[in-house]
Amino acid sequence: MSETSAAELLRQAAVQLAEAGVPSAQHDAKRLLLSVLPASSLTLDRVTLSSEANAQFQVLLARRAKREPLQHILQSATIMHLELKSDARALIPRDDSAEVIQLATSRLSARQKDPIVIADLGTGSGVLLAECLNVFRAASGIAVEASAAAMSLAEENFALLGLSERVSQFQGSWMDWPDWGICDLIVSNPPYIESGVIPTLAPEVRGHDPLDALDGGPDGLKAYREIIAAGAAQMKAGSHLVLEIGYDQREAVAELLEASNFSNLEFRQDLGGNDRVIGAIKT
Repeated sequence: MSETSAAELLRQAAVQLAEAGVPSAQHDAKRLLLSVLPASSLTLDRVTLSSEANAQFQVLLARRAKREPLQHILQSATIMHLELKSDARALIPRDDSAEVIQLATSRLSARQKDPIVIADLGTGSGVLLAECLNVFRAASGIAVEASAAAMSLAEENFALLGLSERVSQFQGSWMDWPDWGICDLIVSNPPYIESGVIPTLAPEVRGHDPLDALDGGPDGLKAYREIIAAGAAQMKAGSHLVLEIGYDQREAVAELLEASNFSNLEFRQDLGGNDRVIGAIKT
């Protein structure tokens, strides 16, 4: 049985991915390579691959070269403290969403031991709700999701993380969800990309993330109008709403909130310095 140097395979793979336009070629090549090696293979300098392992690696590499997301290939995404299952059923969890958790945590820091109720609108993979429940250990959660496929993925992740008993699900539109008024905190990463911009997105996004998790309508604000209007009508006074936003949507979403009886607005930026999250209180 022939064997091949892992270090040489990594070099070749990084070149192949770079030529395919993959922005994180070296990183992704290494992650794929490690996925076919024993867990003990922490360094690749003296590691060799069997022909079988090399064949597995080449299949994974070809998929990434076609711009299939790394998270879908590995069936896993890590954000903050959690590792979740990730596939084409829902939007891939991204580091930007960590800012939603950090803002929500800071705004309700005095209530981390209270049995508060947290809802996640358009829960997708379940990442926001899972992270919130990881911080607020006495809280219960409600996952609201229109897509049956996405909800099934969220349920798998809640089970994986031992959160199933703390989460209830509402399958349907957030506009039809009846429990706005019982929540102390509502979080959401709604679709916020302008419809006309979607064809220009990276292949990993436009070709693999669900369209309904991306498309925010002609101006990108459709979901915010719905959420803020429903929240203004149904959320209880003093409850918090924390929303992920597009980099250029701070002013527009703030105006929607202020016009709808929300106050105490607060903003967070992502690691790139872009406006990414807005928080407010229902007054």
